[in-house]
Amino acid sequence: MKIIEIRSAGLRHGTPKGGWANEIREEDCVHTLIAVFTDEGITGWGSSFTNDALVRGALNVLAPLYLGENPLEPERVSEKLHANTFWMGRGGSITHAISGIDIAMWDILGTVTGQPVGRLLGGRYREKVRPYASLLMCEPVELAEQLVTLQSQGFRAFKIGWGPFGRHSQALDEEIVRAARNALRAESLLMVDAGASDAFWRQDYKWASYTAHMLADHGVYWFEEPLPPDNLRDYVLLRQNSPLPIAGGEVLTRRQTFTPWLQQGAFDVVQPDVTKVGGISDERRIAWMAEEHGVRFIPHGWNTALGLAADLQLASAHKNTDLVEYLTGSPFVDDLVERRWQLDSDGMLPIPDGPGLGISLDLDAVAKHTGVRFS
Repeated sequence: MKIIEIRSAGLRHGTPKGGWANEIREEDCVHTLIAVFTDEGITGWGSSFTNDALVRGALNVLAPLYLGENPLEPERVSEKLHANTFWMGRGGSITHAISGIDIAMWDILGTVTGQPVGRLLGGRYREKVRPYASLLMCEPVELAEQLVTLQSQGFRAFKIGWGPFGRHSQALDEEIVRAARNALRAESLLMVDAGASDAFWRQDYKWASYTAHMLADHGVYWFEEPLPPDNLRDYVLLRQNSPLPIAGGEVLTRRQTFTPWLQQGAFDVVQPDVTKVGGISDERRIAWMAEEHGVRFIPHGWNTALGLAADLQLASAHKNTDLVEYLTGSPFVDDLVERRWQLDSDGMLPIPDGPGLGISLDLDAVAKHTGVRFS
């Protein structure tokens, strides 16, 4: 089997807000679908956390390397792409594009073998996993109402992030968290994401330390991205002194970048994003590394239905991954699949057991959000 073409299409017309100071619009593109076509008529699908113009440029650079390659060997082919482009895009948009290609090749391998990707990764530890509803923070009353609605839909775990948190006052921060905790059942998990990778983040270690203790007082399960994403020293110090788990890593790319963070103990929970870190091939190695250093691997999932499908397969193949992120209210997650995601009565999300990623895309929805008709 050979790769004969790779096509991409940016997702628009419904792009969810990101919570950033310089907020994105519905027509902006931050996620791009990637389709890998083969000479045997089998197509694999992936997703890249990058603007479509950058993905198109990356595919042009990568084309001489992937055309004619065997997609049934995703790790080898992905390594070839990384090794031959490190000097022009190491960890940047080319790495993000390779992530989408890698996911698509695993999808093809699963389709050809008739197996879900999780089984090809070594075996399935679980057939379902708990999704946590992930949403942006807003004023306390409105946020509480949103959480009650999501709870009525069956979610049992929740993460609130970004918005005004850490950007106005410590009093407002605590008011938001108190309202969220009071809106949920006592047994529900609540996580808080400061979003310190925002371009205009102003807080420091002292704020993060104070806030960690405040969140612990309200029974928060973990504190995510409390510090700027390059501040390794303060992450290590915070984790050593925090009364609750510290999570992060969503903006790091390439497995090698995670090595010092895991070796030095910066995280209790590591959160690589499969659509930018290097795909399934790199993310599973990060998961192994995390396990060896006593760190939980919970994928970052603020992306697309294909990213969620890949996360579910990874969760099935790693024994300590008992949560996945579910971006609520996004048509790029909810509408792109033929069979909509469905929680069971315990608030668990079944992990697809069909070949490859185990999902089928609704090509009409893809056309609606990309302007491209795939066939």
